[in-house]
Amino acid sequence: MGEKYKGNKQNKIPFNGTKKEYHTQCPFCSVQCKMKLVEYENHDQKEYEVIPVNNPASEGRLCIKGRNAHQHVMAKDRITQPLLKVNHEFVPISWEKALHIIKSKFTKIKQGEGNHALGVYGGGSLTNEEAYLLGKFARVALQTKYIDYNGRFCMAAASSAAQKTFGIDRGLTNGLDEIVQARCIILAGTNIAECQPTLIPYFSKAKQRGAFIIAIDPRETETTALADLHLRIKPGTDAALANGILKIIVDNEMVNQQFIQERTNGYESLKEHLASVQLDQVEDITGISIDLIKQVAFKFGKAQTGMIFTARGVEQQIDGTLAVRNFINLLLVTGKIGRNGCGYGAITGQGNGQGGREHGQKADQLPGFRCIENPEHRAYIAKVWNIDEKNLPGKGVSAYEMMEKVHQGEITGLFIMGSNPVVSNPNVNFVEEGLKKLKFLVVVDMFLSETGRLADLILPTSSYLENEGTMTNLEGRVTLRKATKKPPRGVKHDWEILCEIARVLGKEKFFSFTSPEDIFNELRVASRGGKADYYGITYDRLTQSEGLFWPCRSLDDPGKARLFEDSFASIDGKAHIIPVLNEDKKEKTSDEFPLYLTTGRILKHYLTGVQTRRSPQLNRDNNESFLEIHPQTAEKFHIKDGAWVKLESRRGSATVRSKLTHRIRKDTVFVPIHWGDNQSINRVTSQALDPYCKIPGFKICAVNIIPIDDPV
Repeated sequence: MGEKYKGNKQNKIPFNGTKKEYHTQCPFCSVQCKMKLVEYENHDQKEYEVIPVNNPASEGRLCIKGRNAHQHVMAKDRITQPLLKVNHEFVPISWEKALHIIKSKFTKIKQGEGNHALGVYGGGSLTNEEAYLLGKFARVALQTKYIDYNGRFCMAAASSAAQKTFGIDRGLTNGLDEIVQARCIILAGTNIAECQPTLIPYFSKAKQRGAFIIAIDPRETETTALADLHLRIKPGTDAALANGILKIIVDNEMVNQQFIQERTNGYESLKEHLASVQLDQVEDITGISIDLIKQVAFKFGKAQTGMIFTARGVEQQIDGTLAVRNFINLLLVTGKIGRNGCGYGAITGQGNGQGGREHGQKADQLPGFRCIENPEHRAYIAKVWNIDEKNLPGKGVSAYEMMEKVHQGEITGLFIMGSNPVVSNPNVNFVEEGLKKLKFLVVVDMFLSETGRLADLILPTSSYLENEGTMTNLEGRVTLRKATKKPPRGVKHDWEILCEIARVLGKEKFFSFTSPEDIFNELRVASRGGKADYYGITYDRLTQSEGLFWPCRSLDDPGKARLFEDSFASIDGKAHIIPVLNEDKKEKTSDEFPLYLTTGRILKHYLTGVQTRRSPQLNRDNNESFLEIHPQTAEKFHIKDGAWVKLESRRGSATVRSKLTHRIRKDTVFVPIHWGDNQSINRVTSQALDPYCKIPGFKICAVNIIPIDDPV
């Protein structure tokens, strides 16, 4: 090849080997940053260079997770053969034998206990094609109603709130580029700087142009450092805070009466409710002073443009749906939606959290955001799938409720793809006990995860570099992720695995796909006419563009970044305002459990850490979990900085190392979610669910902390 150089301009390294380039997208968060991975091979030694690629969402930026994502793909402990548990040990077997075992076990369970004794558990990082196919697999190949996915723990509250308020759920109602036009921005329960760091420049630019940024979070974070005002709220009291802000806006006539009259329903009920709200009570509930609440209200109420963003801090509550609706109420009463620099944004967590919830992984959903209990929707999908509508199962239950069904013995066979429920579910001890009771557990994964260790059979799957497909980012922009790297020998794509299992179960005619594009073309038809209409999106159009927004209803539809300019997607075309009570039915502290626990992410890890903990660069500085605690609180509990502590709740315990910091409330401790086993914080969290969307209340539970000498 002649002499080449590898590395950056400041540190050029002579290179005389071969070079391969892989164009791809980051597998982690919902921004879906594009990149090029360059593989240099010289004398059997391989090194890698990651080059950001310009795109509309991240504008050519990459965070540290994206720059090191390829490391887990190359990890030596990748599974490359099906593994069968024999005498408590995993042994490699052929794909032919693995498929035969699945056929035998699934058939026996169906014949003995009925179709609904089988369950399917998916994930928000699957491509649109695989999320769609997984839903079809559950309902056509297995004929079970029990399917749900880990996105239930991520976006469910925001999704439910948006659908009930606007009639449609697409993460952002505006494109990201409109953030810079907002003069007041509220960031409620979102730590963008660590969870979606490549978005931070949008907010920095907005601030440079005069925007006033308000962050609501019990902790100080890199995101709150960007804000002009940080409200260090008591965990779980967001709905009450929104009521206080609303009351001041309404009482001081900062509402947009024309917008309210022409574009909304329900304002009078809200106004009547707010008349009974007492600001001193809001102050007492939230820990935020009346003066600060007034400052927020006047800044947002008087601003000509404004946007509100929510994430897990607000949404992962047992009143998450209503809390989000109350923040959306702020937009509606001030008329700040449907125009430039005005709108709502739910900051999606998972890589395909948006697309993953649109096409059939949810218990109550069919492709295109159709409702599984709607006769017209059922008839349409049955026709697309060429099945009798009466054979299409009905509504199942949410992800955690599936774990309850497992524990109760109603589900005795489970198929898991793209998820690690032993770490991601609340009340993990209960979940783990249930999975151990299963007659047959199949896990599809790249690695031996905490859930995989409990499996009877593990099937090896491909990585983001190897698996082509479409992803839908937090804006609702559909992009095509190319994948030219070949998977290791013995590894199959998720969609291939589903098709092969369907074949051995005698359902091949419904799953005769030969490529992701083949699947996508059926998805297009299945979504046609639905709220999430992808019909006008094709691989050719995506290849020739930088992504298309849905709804995209025809081949000449350009898609649209901004929603609701003229009307909302509800039946009457209006947004629905509702009053939200200050009631707080969350778990309370007590003498036995005197502190509040809240959980979240950190910059260098992702979800349950199965992938990022296998990256040397990402794991180097964060190789164990930790507990953030205020120094005064630590002194009260006799805890020293860096000491091991046992964190206890009514459900279980976790062991983590303490980290003293003034950046958190004295009544609250924080632990990240990325570790399993005895460091798994979800051994502590509560299984209580939001009644509307069934998201667990991860963000608040009552705990006690005890110093210990060594981790157990």
